[in-house]
Order: sequence, then C-alpha cells, then structure tokens
Amino acid sequence: MPLTGGAVNGMPVSSSAVGPVRASMPVALDVAVEAARVNGVCVRPVELERVDVLGGRTERVLIPCGATLASRCEPCARRAAALRRAQCREGWHLAVEPVAGRETPDGDQVHLAVERADAQCLLDDARENGGDTATYEQVVELLDGDLNAAGVRGVLKVDPSSRRARSTRRRQDTPDLPRRRLEPRTVGRTYAARDGKGYRPSLFITLTCDSYGKVRSDGTPVDPASYDYRRAARDAIHFPRVVDRFVQNLRRVAGFDVQYFATVEPQRRGAPHLHLAMRGTMPRADVKAVAAATYHQVWWPSADVVRFEGDRSPVWTGEGTGYADPATGALLPTWDEALDALGDDPDAEPFHVVRLGRQVDVKGVLAGSPDADRCLRYLSKYLTKSIGDCHVPDSDDQRRHVERLADVLRYEPCSPGCCNWLRYGVQPKGAKPGMVPGTCRGRAHKPAHLGYAGRRVLVSRKWSGKTLAGHRADRRAWVLEQLGVNADAGEDPGRYLWRPVDPGSPRASPLALRLLRAIADRQRWRDRLRAALARADGDPPGAVVTSAA
Repeated sequence: MPLTGGAVNGMPVSSSAVGPVRASMPVALDVAVEAARVNGVCVRPVELERVDVLGGRTERVLIPCGATLASRCEPCARRAAALRRAQCREGWHLAVEPVAGRETPDGDQVHLAVERADAQCLLDDARENGGDTATYEQVVELLDGDLNAAGVRGVLKVDPSSRRARSTRRRQDTPDLPRRRLEPRTVGRTYAARDGKGYRPSLFITLTCDSYGKVRSDGTPVDPASYDYRRAARDAIHFPRVVDRFVQNLRRVAGFDVQYFATVEPQRRGAPHLHLAMRGTMPRADVKAVAAATYHQVWWPSADVVRFEGDRSPVWTGEGTGYADPATGALLPTWDEALDALGDDPDAEPFHVVRLGRQVDVKGVLAGSPDADRCLRYLSKYLTKSIGDCHVPDSDDQRRHVERLADVLRYEPCSPGCCNWLRYGVQPKGAKPGMVPGTCRGRAHKPAHLGYAGRRVLVSRKWSGKTLAGHRADRRAWVLEQLGVNADAGEDPGRYLWRPVDPGSPRASPLALRLLRAIADRQRWRDRLRAALARADGDPPGAVVTSAA
C-alpha cells in the first residue's frame, strides 16, 4: 500500500505524486487576479492616500489603472472600449448641432491680449538689441497662461521661423475635386419617406493603404523580393497625415463641416487602415473620388543613400557644433540647413508621397438599425489590442513578413528628431550626444506598432459636443443618481489632499489585499445599483448596466 503524502481537494495522494499535483495547482494570487477580471475589477489598482485637511484623518482609496490594452489590464481596457462605443453612438446620428458658435471675446480676454502685445514688443526689442530676454519670455509665458485660464483656447503663434512655405498647387497626377460652398452645419440632411417618416442617414467608410505587391489571403507577399517594404514602412509612419488630408478634402466636397469618429487597425499584411463613422451623407462616388485625389507630401531631406553605417558613425563634437564625419571632421548639415538646401532646389522632390489605396468601402447606416450596432462593434473590435497584436502570426511566412517590415522600420526616420538621420548624413532636429542610428525609441520603431505611431481613435471636435472625460462624467453621474448619492452636496474641493502611494514603499498594501478590497467594493456597489435599478427601471447612458457599474 503506497504511503500517503498529503491530500488534494480532500483526496489522499501518495508522497511521490504530491509535487507534480501541487505544481499544477493555481497560485493564490492568480486566483485573485482571475476573480478581479471576471468581476470587471482592475487587476492593477492604484493606491492613493486621501488626507482630510480639517479632520486630519487619512484613508486609502483604490482607483483603476486606466489601461487601454487588454495585455495590461483587461477590465480597464473593456471599460475604455465601452466608453468609446458610447461616444461614437451619441454623436453619430445627431439631429441638432452639438456645439454652438464660438463666443465673442469678453473684456478681460481683450485686455490680456493687449498686455500680451506690449510684452511681445518688449521681447522683440530685447532680441534685436542683444539684451536680456529671460524676463520678457517669462512674462509672455505667464500672459499666455492667463489667457488660457480666462477661457481662451490655444496660444498665439508668433514664431515664423518654424514655418516653411511650400507650393499648394495640386500634383498633376491627381484628379481635381469640386469645391462647394461650406455651410455652417455639422448634422446631415433629413430625408422624408412616403409614409411621412423622416430618416437621417450617415456613412461608414473604410480606407486602406496603397498596394505594395500581391499578397496571399494570410497577408504574406507572393514575392517577398519585389514587395516594397520601404514604401509600406513610410506609408505607415505618415498614415495619420493622409487621414487628415482626406477629412479636409471631404469637407470641401461635402459642403458642410463633416464630423467623424474613426479607429485605426492593421490589415493582415500589416498596413494600417481606417474605419470612419461620418455624420451625414454624401454620394458614394464623391467619397471614392476624394480618396483617389487625396495625398500627402513629406518634405524631408533624402534618406535613400546610406552614408554612415557599422563602425563608421558620426561623432559628437560638442554643443553648438553637433555631429561630424569621423573621417574628414566636416560637420554634418543641421536639420534646418538640410531643409534650406531642399527649399532652394527648384528640382527638389518630396521625401515621400502617401496615397490611399483603391479599395474604398462606403456604406449607408440608419440610426437604431442592426447595421449601426454592427458598425459600432466593428469600430471597437481591436481597441483593446495593440497594432501588432491584432493579427498574431501563426506561420513561418507571416513571422518572416513581420520581421522584414521591422528590419526596414529600424533604420527608417520617423520624425525630424529621429536619430536615424545620422545614418543618412543629416543631424536630427535638436541633436544631442549619444544618438546612434537604429536605436530610436519612437513608437513607430516598436514591433507592437508596425510603424504606425498615431492615435488609435480619431474624433472630430464637434462630434458630440463633449470630450471623453465629459462622457465618463455623464456615466458616473448616472450611477450616482440611481444610487441617490449627491456627490457635490456640501463638498469642499480643497478639504482633501491626495497623494500617491509608492508601490515599492513599505506603506504600500500588497497587491493581493488591494485586489480583495477592490472586488468587495465592486460587489457592494453592484448590489446597490441593482437594487436602485429595480426601483427605477432605468438604463445607463450609452451602455449596459454592467459597463457602468
């Protein structure tokens, strides 16, 4: 009879089997994390201390980490995606203008602008006469802050040196577009049916990048040797710019201030493409014509000839001089000098021209229809994943395809300040010591982004009349209203002092304790909300109850 070495789940096991069985059992902390995930609780709650200035009492408060990627925190990522769906739904089929016209500047704002003008004149005089400009620069900065505090958006742009004039004449290889008079509206037209019912349709548009070579159904190129990886990398880096151009052209052709909610995700070949919900409608032929005529020219120095690589790299000579050729000692042209040389050359060609692909899908969508819900889910389908994780390679050909793209992106300049410019004989903008080609930390060079470093969600300013924080505040206010809690009743905003608790300090609570507290708090709030909903029979704004709890 074998000796029993212990018991698992109440059943005796032999001593020789205790080790393997115990090793297969889940770790206690993993169980707590899974319980948090199942209950929609942040798996990485942040601990804060709230100090009551008047009473002197200190208590610990847990807040969600706010991650938008499921690889970091799935519950927080799901809530962020649900909030984006609510934002899209609220602004897509509006019947009234969400944002009124701009307010007329008041007397205080005009007075501050006059003071700003006097300070600018004093600053310009000090610069011309070689005087001390530090004091005037500080005054200008303070006045800009006062203007923003007085309700003025943006800052006054007074530095013309950063602007470089380029011809706005359209390229001869793109068709011309009609330009209609712009109406001061953002909502679409209402169409009346025979039964007298009105309909206000909108559009769902899908844009892709251009072709770089034939690909198979899994996204891998048929002929990797002829596949244009360099153009694919540059298109991915500058894809946000061509999207901006598309929206500008769309507004000129549509004749009204087009509002949009768009998300960016990759195709299987790794190229980014755009799903765009547009409020209002216009002929599909016009949308496709706009896509065919949209392009963006990147006026940067050439990066087609490698001048320094391997052990032969530019050397740093000090502040004020920058990098030099290690063989001749000649200083490399600075970023501004390289752009000046490019502007003086009448035969200069743009560094890169980004175009949209021929595949343009345009679909009409009605409010409240199954298509509208389907498009909303499609817009947020990959928001909880990074660009590189949307399509995980499952074959050697797919892995090699991603590796080839990453190899090209490693040495491709992603911005004026990218250290890869040294490889092509140009000093990056704002050059500093220690820059080595191929080591840029920009998002475009990271495998998780596949060259695209822009925002995943693009929302126009007049989409719903509120920012994402405003939508989040609406959902919180709805929950508090259902619970009968008045969050602002007699609350002094200056009474409490908030300070973070360093996770590595001895005062920090262990992760297991934070998870257990967060799960208990979620259960208590959820029970109260369910009881309140049973009494009021209400629905949360833009989402289901479990997302708002």
